[in-house]
Amino acid sequence: MSIGILGKKLGMSQFFDDQGRAVPVTLIEAGPCRITQLKTAETDGYSAVQIGFGVIREKLINKPATGHFAKSGQDPLRHIREYRVDDLEGLELGKAITVGTFETGQKIDVSGNSMGRGFSGYQKRHGFSRGPMSHGSKNHREPGSTGAGTTPGRIYPGKRMAGRYGGKKITTRGLTILKIDSERNLLVVKGSVPGKPGSLLNIRPAKRVGMNSNGGKK
Repeated sequence: MSIGILGKKLGMSQFFDDQGRAVPVTLIEAGPCRITQLKTAETDGYSAVQIGFGVIREKLINKPATGHFAKSGQDPLRHIREYRVDDLEGLELGKAITVGTFETGQKIDVSGNSMGRGFSGYQKRHGFSRGPMSHGSKNHREPGSTGAGTTPGRIYPGKRMAGRYGGKKITTRGLTILKIDSERNLLVVKGSVPGKPGSLLNIRPAKRVGMNSNGGKK
């Protein structure tokens, strides 16, 4: 049973298929992760499995976290995530979750934080068209009208304006696994995934198989 796995984005490369076509791919170092907690409906109100990824020094975590990992007999881990499951059959504390739980050709959903670009303007953040560049125009990269002055007399929430761009959770759905390297814990995934090299990724089996790599319906 494949519940999901945590990994680290290594970067992009290219993969040649059987017809010799170059396919853009992302290399992901996925796992190994360890099961750190099992939640049941009797004790927690729902069934879930919690896994951890990335060893961290014990001095860098607090006492509650130290006790939590000690219950499962694990070294302190940097990242933890939990996944809802229908049953806990075949799962036990301390069990390793590896890329072996996935299959070549399987569809997956990958979540991560997009690259933060800081405070950005209207053109970069929202793709606004710029104003005239000649004839005395001073409206080159300005937003234009933001609403009526008298009624409502304010800017409605959600108005597209300059501000923080990127640095938020993004999920890319329906990506295809092209290759699995169990010895090096590598997943070769077709297309791009959120984040920059070294960022944390959450990889799960695709909820909707009939989705393309851009998240739209086929």
